[in-house]
Amino acid sequence: MSDIVNKILTGNSGKAWLNGQLLAQLKGIELKVTGKFEDINFCGDSSTHSKYTGWSGEGTVTLYKIDSTLIKLIAKAYQTGVMPDIKLITKLTDESTGKSERVAVSGITITEFTLAKFEARANVEEELPLKFSKYEILDTI
Repeated sequence: MSDIVNKILTGNSGKAWLNGQLLAQLKGIELKVTGKFEDINFCGDSSTHSKYTGWSGEGTVTLYKIDSTLIKLIAKAYQTGVMPDIKLITKLTDESTGKSERVAVSGITITEFTLAKFEARANVEEELPLKFSKYEILDTI
């Protein structure tokens, strides 16, 4: 059983790159794909069936604030209506084997950003909710 316990992945070995730049201040990330389904019902069948109609991608990136990189990237886009091309690549490594799971998402739209948030004796964090329209699984463990 201890062999299995040692194989459990931890976020400590995770990394992410935004447009090719390592996010050294990354605290956490969640990217998920949600299937869209339409309920289908037939006469004489009391169960509900599901028909796949597509998917949507969304997530959140949480960063420790060390500079104004994200405000510079997003604030002008919101004012002009011209959204930047954003690609995010994540990598989670199994430290016992050296193998990694890598995922890329693109067609990213950052749906919200904070202009200012801080409090005494607390680390400042930025949370960026996002949506994406493309994903690719680059490597699996």
